[in-house]
Amino acid sequence: MLTRQAVILCGGRGDWLHPLTDSLPRPLALAAGRPFLWHLLGQLRDNGYQEVVLLTGYGGDMIADAFDDGAVVGLRITYRHGPEEWQTARRLWDARALLQPHFLLLYGDHYATFQHPRVERVFREQGRLGCITVHPRAARANVAVTDGGQVVAYDPSRSVSGLNAVEIGYSLFDAGIFHAFTGANESFDEVLERLAIAGQLSAFVQRDAFQSVSDLDRLAVADAYFTPKKILLIDRDGTINRKAERARYLADWSEWRFVPETLEALKRLAAAGWSFVVISNQAGVGRGLMTAEQVWELDRRMKEALGREGVPILGSHYCFHHWDDHCLCRKPQPGMFHAASRDHGVRLDRAWYLGDDPRDAVAAWRAGCRCAYIGPPGDLDALSEEERPAARFKHAGEFAHRLLTE
Repeated sequence: MLTRQAVILCGGRGDWLHPLTDSLPRPLALAAGRPFLWHLLGQLRDNGYQEVVLLTGYGGDMIADAFDDGAVVGLRITYRHGPEEWQTARRLWDARALLQPHFLLLYGDHYATFQHPRVERVFREQGRLGCITVHPRAARANVAVTDGGQVVAYDPSRSVSGLNAVEIGYSLFDAGIFHAFTGANESFDEVLERLAIAGQLSAFVQRDAFQSVSDLDRLAVADAYFTPKKILLIDRDGTINRKAERARYLADWSEWRFVPETLEALKRLAAAGWSFVVISNQAGVGRGLMTAEQVWELDRRMKEALGREGVPILGSHYCFHHWDDHCLCRKPQPGMFHAASRDHGVRLDRAWYLGDDPRDAVAAWRAGCRCAYIGPPGDLDALSEEERPAARFKHAGEFAHRLLTE
């Protein structure tokens, strides 16, 4: 049974957001015209959550006034208010009677691309009391995670050796974690440290950039991130242009041929304000059959040709690795999607990727992005239900019509 209750810690003042937090709590800081907490609640609703417990402190009455019983965001919200001086573990301890046997815990100042089924799977398979979501990082890390997904150290001081990730919330817990609580007014970091020592924490690795409102600079980044954008992520060979013959790679502009339906679709979308980011495997470089310079020259010529048609390409991301390199960027891995998100502020859980290969669908799913598929339907038979594209079209023109009429 999937977890359906979420708990959000939103009781801190947020001193680094001064002077905003002199008059409102940090979760109500505006990002793209909405309270940051509004974006979190909407994400939970979209992931199938129904019930949310908000653990409030500073400005708790303002948060309750903003969201009331949760109907405004399609959720049922319960509040547990405590004194401003309570730390995070104390707030959770106070609310333990309200919590279901399994619950999702979030921080009210963090936002990341979240796919509940994938985190839930790790939680269930690992069989530990908690599964925290972490982002790989060398500097300012506070977690040490093994290749097998076990958390072997959680260090609030960030000083021990071997730390390789930072915890960002979105953690699934069994209510059994309360045996690791003291009931004292302490930080939840201390509880996580004890759980790691006891071997009771696993980790889900989230490689996409995460947003925060921990200070004014990061609030500005989050504001840009949540601002709606008309940016379509798109495959190249087989989608924008005709593919080369089997076992060959396109290396010369004289061989380039646009797919007519895609060219017309891009022109229609561009006229409606859309821009585009290319994401494409180019293993011919890794195989020694072409050079990176040739790929970038084709890219330049493609952008020039599309520019003359009024089609803006914001950027291109290519993976040059051989398929035996086991890199994190070659589709079906999602690394290029994460790079596009960082470079262009693309919110992946609201974006589309247009492609013609089953690997496109899998990569988009792993990135938390919707895939519009225009390849042969039979090629999808080997994919799991989760990996299958969000929609399939005969050609790019049909997909453009959908975008323009949504």
